[in-house]
Amino acid sequence: KPRKTSPAMTLFKLLPWLLISHSTGFQPFAKPRISTRLQEKESPVEEYRNPLTSVLSNFMSDESMKVEQSPLDTIDFNAPKIRKMPLNQLASKIDQELYEKEWFVTGNVNPSYFSDDFEFQDPDVQLTGIEDYAKGVFKLFDQETSRAEIMSTEVTAEDTLTVTWRLSGKVNIGPGLAIKPYICYSDLKVNKDGLICFQEDRFDIPSWDILLSALFPFLIGKVTALPAPPVAKRTFSDDSPFDKLIDMFRGS
Repeated sequence: KPRKTSPAMTLFKLLPWLLISHSTGFQPFAKPRISTRLQEKESPVEEYRNPLTSVLSNFMSDESMKVEQSPLDTIDFNAPKIRKMPLNQLASKIDQELYEKEWFVTGNVNPSYFSDDFEFQDPDVQLTGIEDYAKGVFKLFDQETSRAEIMSTEVTAEDTLTVTWRLSGKVNIGPGLAIKPYICYSDLKVNKDGLICFQEDRFDIPSWDILLSALFPFLIGKVTALPAPPVAKRTFSDDSPFDKLIDMFRGS
């Protein structure tokens, strides 16, 4: 007896082709227009954990490469590493710097916090090296509209910090795909030297919701979840003279 397939599962299986059609100007049988320069450029991603993401990677726009000089060129990826510090102090420092730089989408990282063998993964991709991570997110996200609004950075285990943040904007796929705002959780593992050695991102909605909302915005709030609400503006107080003195002696 033939196995029944739900309409939702059928739609999910068709998503790669729908996305390809979207990326080629909604022409179902059009030949994908892949930039020659993009084909020649090696991707920083080592492994696509989601087959659909692997398909979409072929339609990555090179809009972010049109700037004459990337802001990442000013980052010293060989900068000295920070001295080991209490985890709550590290959380506080990263929280404020992330809030200002939003490096989860800009790529404007501070390499001093990361170990040389840093690894990143989320439900879709996996890569190694903080420089490849920075270049990857800078290329993926539209730098004019994308935001990583940091809500909190907390110690959640004896070797882990968890950053909660709201993602919004666009990704550089085809003509550009709008991102329905949703909440991300970045778990940062810290090694024995006090450096971030591993980052894993989790989302508050499933991947199919993110994709459907990008392709068919009229489904938002009906079939897919509502956008994450706006994030309140935060303020940070300056470090006390005592904290600054401690930082000076730690060499940070």
